[in-house]
Amino acid sequence: MDWKAFITLLAIVNPPAIIPFFIHYTQGFSRAQQRRVIWTASFSCFCVIAASALMGLRILEFFSISLASFQVGGGMLLLTSALNMLNAKPAEAKAATNEMAEGAEKAAMGASIAVVPLTIPLLTGPATMSTVVIYAEKAHTWLQLSTLVGFGVVIALVTALSFALAHPIARILGQTGINVLTRLMGLILAALAVEVMADGLAKLFPILGRTALTS
Repeated sequence: MDWKAFITLLAIVNPPAIIPFFIHYTQGFSRAQQRRVIWTASFSCFCVIAASALMGLRILEFFSISLASFQVGGGMLLLTSALNMLNAKPAEAKAATNEMAEGAEKAAMGASIAVVPLTIPLLTGPATMSTVVIYAEKAHTWLQLSTLVGFGVVIALVTALSFALAHPIARILGQTGINVLTRLMGLILAALAVEVMADGLAKLFPILGRTALTS
C-alpha cells in the first residue's frame, strides 16, 4: 500500500487541529474522564477507518455507484476540506450547529462526547471515509488492505497521543502554531485531492487520459 494513503489520511484527520475542540468539550472533566474520552475517540476513529476500508466498496456496489464517480465526488469533498484547512479550520469543520450543541449538552451532563462530535464529524467525517474507500479500491491483496487498516491503527494512536498531550501542545504551539500546521496540512491535502479527481475523470472520460499522455 502506497504511503500516500497514510499521508492523505493523516492530513485530513489532523488530530492537532482538533485539540482546541478536545480542550473545550472536556472542560471540568476529571483526568479519568478525559482518559476515557481519549481512548474512546481514538478507538472510534480506528473503527470508522477500518469499516470504510472493509465495507466501503460493497456499499458502493449495493448502490451501483462507479468508483470513478466516487473518486470525482470524493476528490471534490477532499478539496473542500483542504480549503477549510487553508482557512485554519479543521478538515471536517462542516459540523452542523445542532451536532456541536448536542456535544456541549453531553459534556454538561458528564456524558462522553468522544464519538460525537470529536470522532464524527470533527476527526473522521465524510471526506475521511471517502478517502479510505478510494484507497481500498487500489488494494489488490489482503496484505495491502490490512496495511490500510493498519494505517487506521497508527492514526488512532497519533490521535490518542495528541489528545493526551493536548494542554502542553496548546501551550507550546499556541493558536497561531496550530493554524500554521492546519494550513500546511491543507496545502498537502489540496494537491492530493486534485490527483484523486484527475484519476477519476480519466476513468470517466478516457479521452482526457489519452490527451494528457500525448501532450
